[in-house]
Amino acid sequence: MVHLGLWRGKSLTLSLKPNCITISLESNEVYSYDLAGRLWTGLKEDVSYRRGLDGKIIAKWMLPSGERNRRWLSPAEAGQLIVHAAQFIEVLVKAAESGELAFTPQITSAGLHALTAAAHFTAGQAALDAAAFRKVYMPVGILPPDQYMALVLQATEGCSFNACTFCDFYRDRPFRIKSAEELHSHIQAVTAYLGEGFSLRRTVFLGDANALVTPMRKLIPQLKVVNQAVDVQKLGGIFAFLDGFSGEKKHAADYAELKAQGLERIYIGMESGSPQLLSYLNKPGRPEDVLHAVQAIKAGGVAVGIICLLGAGGQQYAQDHVRDTISLINAMPLDLDDIIYFSELVENENLPYVQSAYQNALVPLSAQERIEQGDAIERNLKFSAEGGTPHISRYDIREFVY
Repeated sequence: MVHLGLWRGKSLTLSLKPNCITISLESNEVYSYDLAGRLWTGLKEDVSYRRGLDGKIIAKWMLPSGERNRRWLSPAEAGQLIVHAAQFIEVLVKAAESGELAFTPQITSAGLHALTAAAHFTAGQAALDAAAFRKVYMPVGILPPDQYMALVLQATEGCSFNACTFCDFYRDRPFRIKSAEELHSHIQAVTAYLGEGFSLRRTVFLGDANALVTPMRKLIPQLKVVNQAVDVQKLGGIFAFLDGFSGEKKHAADYAELKAQGLERIYIGMESGSPQLLSYLNKPGRPEDVLHAVQAIKAGGVAVGIICLLGAGGQQYAQDHVRDTISLINAMPLDLDDIIYFSELVENENLPYVQSAYQNALVPLSAQERIEQGDAIERNLKFSAEGGTPHISRYDIREFVY
């Protein structure tokens, strides 16, 4: 429900949804909270903010040139934003309670409760909440963009391969598979932590990096635990990563069984169709491994998300990367239920990839060349008229927030 008011000569909008509350002051200052009172997003002076459950806040804005920019707030800056928002909302709560601020239609007791919960989300409360999150979760390394609001359930921890030269998301932990009993306890802890904020979550994402490498004899009991603990169908199904190159090779019948347990889409970091580039990136297999995995997944009735790494290998591998990636994707039985993500290579000096690139004198692609590389691949993709065209999107891991 939308409530309209006037505050100190400015229009005020209070939007109450089944999963969140949003307060807007003439669209120039906007704050959204989950129903447990956690700050979720904000907008102030043309800068948008997104807070993760771990307490980190990313700021994003557009430059006059049209270029998108971003940076992570320092803990002090994050605290200042949270305090400012809480104080602003606290003033509104008091004004609403005293009658100084009137909404049309009149705000309900449930609405006032949600507004009060947001006002109580101070910097101190935010710090306690982030600490509680860290007791329940190992760090959530990365998610596909369409899963940023998922209910993440860490059925596994880490990555079963964990040696790709361009990735350091899971170097802080060994790979292990949780028992069904341990996963049940984890889900209980997660739902208790989220509280009323559970309603903001959409879909279930089975973490960490390669949860579906779990053998079927362990994976099916895990999925049964998930279905017993939460309403998977209401949330929108189960989603997960799979290393399409290694691990247990599942068949179409296996994926059909997983589909029956609520599995909707599997994301595979294909990166490239070039065997030479995959070897350089230290991926644990060959392009045909991914193709066979996708064929089995689709035959089992499950959708896929294919992730392609733009800029990988620099100028030296660029031609092979484009040609072979087009060839590999075109060989896949993709349709409109599937997603193709183009993710730009993000380099930092601690990555083995960067050290190897320096030693091998790789010439990196410029930002514009990476865009053009993605365009060149997309332009030459061909899909069947019967199946339709998958959704194709860019994917910037620098903006990941959970």
